[in-house]
Amino acid sequence: MSLQQTKIPVIFIVGPTASGKTDAGIRLAKAINGEIVSADSRYLYRGMDIGTAKPSMEERQDVPHWLIDVADPDETWSLSLFCKAADDAIRDIHKRGKRPVLVGGTGQYVRSILDGWDIPEGEPDHRLRNVLENWGRKIGAEDLHRKLALIDPEAAEKIEWQNMRRTVRALEVIFMSGKKFSAQRTTKEPLYNALIFGMKRERSELYQRIDLRVDHMLEQGLVEETSALLSKGYSPSLPSMSAIGYKEVCDYLDQKTSLKEAAQLIKFRTHNYVRRQANWFKASDPAINWIDPDEIDSPEILTKIGEF
Repeated sequence: MSLQQTKIPVIFIVGPTASGKTDAGIRLAKAINGEIVSADSRYLYRGMDIGTAKPSMEERQDVPHWLIDVADPDETWSLSLFCKAADDAIRDIHKRGKRPVLVGGTGQYVRSILDGWDIPEGEPDHRLRNVLENWGRKIGAEDLHRKLALIDPEAAEKIEWQNMRRTVRALEVIFMSGKKFSAQRTTKEPLYNALIFGMKRERSELYQRIDLRVDHMLEQGLVEETSALLSKGYSPSLPSMSAIGYKEVCDYLDQKTSLKEAAQLIKFRTHNYVRRQANWFKASDPAINWIDPDEIDSPEILTKIGEF
């Protein structure tokens, strides 16, 4: 038996935000007796449902989901912690005779599993981290991200400027080690046998779907959800709360902007996020089978999975 045959087979559903990954994952999992492992960094946090477009509780009862609602908004999940939790979930699903389906658009999460990244954790320097966090609060997350881009452009390209926690962590590692953050990630033999499906939509259609989704989030109560999180004591400066959607609503609640302006900013920044996601999931990647999301449970795809 070859090494490839001994690896756990995992089906990946990837693609940009609003491309239909969640619905496709649920439909596929139902068709193949599967369970879903989330690779969306925003799904980790409890109480952040509307702004993250999480699967509903009904959908999660219909198909088991892993790595959703596993942390409070002020808890930190490192990439290495995600990799360990995802591996545990995949092995548990496989052991019970079900099919692991990893679904998500957080490029770093997906690639770490796909490519077998070996991520050194290292002991944090809390004093240095506090200095960097204070610096970030003083100059703002975007300017701090620009500082990282000057030192390590490759690392900065793969970190959203709004994610100050990751920017701080990258700078911390650079200053502690004297080496670029991007140079310290190594790869090992991938743990899984992967079959990857990418959800294909035209960019203009994605933008339209994003805009409709943002309007729907506001109708569903994104402002109220954000206000409830703030009332529980979660600071707007937390990485989770500075994610697209919550940051803009926090600014609205702080009377820094109007609700209409906040909505437009959410749409604009999400459009930009889609463009950055394209760096992780390239249309030219031969390993990704790009399909219309509606085809995910078609006879052709199910046959392909059956042969996998």
